[in-house]
Amino acid sequence: MNTVLKVMMLMIIVMITTSQAIAQPSKVDYYQAKNDGDTLGITEQKAIAIAQQNFSGHVLAINHLENIFRVKMLSRKGTVHIIMINAIDGEIISTH
Repeated sequence: MNTVLKVMMLMIIVMITTSQAIAQPSKVDYYQAKNDGDTLGITEQKAIAIAQQNFSGHVLAINHLENIFRVKMLSRKGTVHIIMINAIDGEIISTH
């Protein structure tokens, strides 16, 4: 009887964990759903390319805040530039 109870408990645990895994969308599903649509905007790589078209130098950091990419660059002369890029259409918002 003890073995039967253990097997039943094990089956219940497996069923519960399996149903939870099926009910929750995977990360891949989430990112695919998020990337389907017209309002995706530009990627970080595209924001870096836009910044590098306007300033030569090395990218120090990039941050994505709501609909803006903030790209921090170091010029060859040692000057730090902050380029704000619209994450929807890739337009440069400001530079300093």
